Amino acid sequence: MAVKTRFQVIMMMITVFLLSSLCIALGTKLKVVGGSGPDLRLRDAESNKVRITVSQDGAGDFKTVTEAVNSIPQWNNRRFILYIAPGDASDPPTITGNDTASIVGRNGKPIGTFQSATVAVDANYFLAINIKFENTAAHWIGRRGEQGVALRISGTKAAFYNCTFYGAQDTLYDHKGLHYFNNCLIQGSVDFIFGSGRSLYENCYLNSTTRKVASITAQKRTNSSMESGFSFKNCTVTGSGQVFLGRAWGEYSTVVFSYTFMDKIVLSQGWSDWGDQKRDLRVYYGEYKCSGPGANLTGRVPWARMLTDEEAKPFTGIQFIEGDSWLISP
Repeated sequence: MAVKTRFQVIMMMITVFLLSSLCIALGTKLKVVGGSGPDLRLRDAESNKVRITVSQDGAGDFKTVTEAVNSIPQWNNRRFILYIAPGDASDPPTITGNDTASIVGRNGKPIGTFQSATVAVDANYFLAINIKFENTAAHWIGRRGEQGVALRISGTKAAFYNCTFYGAQDTLYDHKGLHYFNNCLIQGSVDFIFGSGRSLYENCYLNSTTRKVASITAQKRTNSSMESGFSFKNCTVTGSGQVFLGRAWGEYSTVVFSYTFMDKIVLSQGWSDWGDQKRDLRVYYGEYKCSGPGANLTGRVPWARMLTDEEAKPFTGIQFIEGDSWLISP
């Protein structure tokens, strides 16, 4: 089922599932990864769940995701679970849009990258499983204002399992907060994972569709005290074009790849300072026990870090995102 819409989730505790017997079971028991127990807000929310079914054929509580989201009280503190029925058993639900940063808004001005998101989540404790988030806007080389976000996540303590993010320029806006992505496919052409979040990407596929030289990540840690950064563990980097693993959107940009397979599309330099050499001494770009032709360290920029076991340890577990207290395992 492809749902053509744009919606924003604000101040809600919400879970989005593909409707199936497996996913129904996922919402019935709280299991926190790490075993230290959930934080109090999460525990209270999980003890008082509300389930809503979305089906375009009218068999559910609502026909559209937008209607379902609008039915939830804005200052809600309960766990709302949205089960989205697929068009057929082999087709996970797709939430799709095509807005770009250059589209003119109601005020007569371009809406900008922030507002271009097909789905924008400002709520904390958001959880999505088996959902496709998509922005179909194309990116043409040399044109400006074509940033088109599939998902913007601005709430903290959010997790995504088995989800797909399709876009071109700026696909996944990892804006701010603590986030976890597991077994997800993220596809785009330029800076398709970007923002200031502190996020762990585990067992994810990063697929480049660029036809030129571009960057996978643009991480925006702006000062040394900011708790921000992207960690990619057991991931796969593949696709087309030639890519940097990351370029420094922020002066203290922080990105680490560990145990990751890198195809030949990864440039030998590995990383970009975005033309500002002052950032070379401030960014934290690390690699640890990666494999594949793109993981050849010959030619890496001198300020890239080849991490030791001890240096890599803070980035390779859920402690990087404080997941012991809030990360729910499906």
